[in-house]
Amino acid sequence: MTGTVVTFYSYKGGVGRSSTLASVAVLLARWGYRVLAVDWDLEAPGLHYYFKEAMPDEPAGGVIDLAHDFLDDVSPRSYEIRLDLPEGTLALLAAGRFDGDYPERVQAVNWEELYRRGFAEYLEQRRAEWTANYDFVLIDSRTGIADTAGICTAHLPDRLVVVFTANDQNLSDVVDIAHRADRARDAMPYDRPKNMVLPVLSRLDNRVEYERAEAWQRKCAEAVQPLFSDWLSQDVSPEAMVRHLTLPYVSYWSFGEQLPVLEELTPSADQLSYALETVAAVIAQHFDRTDLLADNRDAYVAEARVHVDEYDLDLLVSSPRSAAVPAAELIDKLIHLGVRAEQSLSGVPEFLDRSPLLAKHLCLVVDGEVTRWQVSEAEHFLRQTLAPGDGQRQLFCVLTSRADNASLPGFLRNLRPLKFGPGVARELYDLMANGSLPMASPDREALRDAASALRGLPAQVPYPGRLALIRDTVRGMTTALDAGDLTLLPDLSVDLELLSKTHGAGLDLPDDLLSEVRALLDRIDRRITASTP
Repeated sequence: MTGTVVTFYSYKGGVGRSSTLASVAVLLARWGYRVLAVDWDLEAPGLHYYFKEAMPDEPAGGVIDLAHDFLDDVSPRSYEIRLDLPEGTLALLAAGRFDGDYPERVQAVNWEELYRRGFAEYLEQRRAEWTANYDFVLIDSRTGIADTAGICTAHLPDRLVVVFTANDQNLSDVVDIAHRADRARDAMPYDRPKNMVLPVLSRLDNRVEYERAEAWQRKCAEAVQPLFSDWLSQDVSPEAMVRHLTLPYVSYWSFGEQLPVLEELTPSADQLSYALETVAAVIAQHFDRTDLLADNRDAYVAEARVHVDEYDLDLLVSSPRSAAVPAAELIDKLIHLGVRAEQSLSGVPEFLDRSPLLAKHLCLVVDGEVTRWQVSEAEHFLRQTLAPGDGQRQLFCVLTSRADNASLPGFLRNLRPLKFGPGVARELYDLMANGSLPMASPDREALRDAASALRGLPAQVPYPGRLALIRDTVRGMTTALDAGDLTLLPDLSVDLELLSKTHGAGLDLPDDLLSEVRALLDRIDRRITASTP
């Protein structure tokens, strides 16, 4: 399969473009993609600084040397450096050999003359080689409007990532540059579709100046809305997408050429690496499936990590020690049926980080009550799974005679657990092949009631306190849905219906709350559709 060329561009410098590219390159390589990072910022090269510790040798040449090879009519040489990283395949094509002659070598190239002499075809051949050898070619472009910037934004890429910050200087040109690139592509003799552009809002300080950050985030979303027209799902608002594509300002990472993704291996939502993972996942999924990103960000990123969908196991079986014997018997029967199944290493904290990628499906064997460890395993697995019951990755629950369905957590009761018996292995085998059991009727009713309450929200409320309660209730419903707790959802739905019965009106429901309501409704409607027999 031919690789994809992605150019990272910024109209102004100092927005974190190179560090963003370097971080995305590391993440994609870690996730199993073959990646080439190319430094085309020839006047101010710096990409190599981010990989200094991983470079086995100094660059012997680079992009500028490819141009000189063409001018000297010699066969193009390979200047790529394979980087020494703990995981994955990542190579660097630096700007050039950084010696005393580098500035003169850059200034000696007249790019307009180079193109007149046929450099475009020569570059097209290099592009074909790169895309044959790598899944992703990430190009660090020069800022502003220049010949080399045009090569990076018009000639080479399949996709364009525009990195900008929250100020008018950036916003006034971020959309215009994409239109310029498209006009330039139309004039080229190569079959290039219109650029799909990913706007990344960088270095937004929303920890101290929260209200100002919120206002600027909305302003930025409005400004870049035209860039989403070719690829963003209609169910996802530009403002919601910009929130996913915002890189927070963290002062710790503003010193030197550090890469947070090398230190924050399992980042939390308030860390820079968390946002960088989201950007990398959108690139890995070719700007597709954005409705699923809005529905479950963690699962969307997890899908990008396993781009070939290869798992060591078909099923991981988790059981307490009290059920070790029946769990082992279940595993033996599944293996006899051709299922690659093993027992989980329950109680080892590091195991959680690997378990979503170790096995395609997870089965909890419950003896008496669900253990805390099993709850942690299940929650971790569900966070990494795009849609419960979609036939891709499934969570199963098998009860021993000592377990009671009524005592299970809500997210497990929704699964309609199986009972241990002679045919349970065959039942699991069939479910893995054909999809999970339909959702129980009471759970569908809970979802329908929640959808009805959300649709019944008024356009206006009488005072700020009522608005705050509505917001808290909607977010509580979202949390309940995330956790699979459909026993809590009906209570929250009743609360929302009571809050919706307002006498008099005054305050409009804000756009951000309406976006949350629409996103939650969409998720609930999909769950209802998936659960209907």
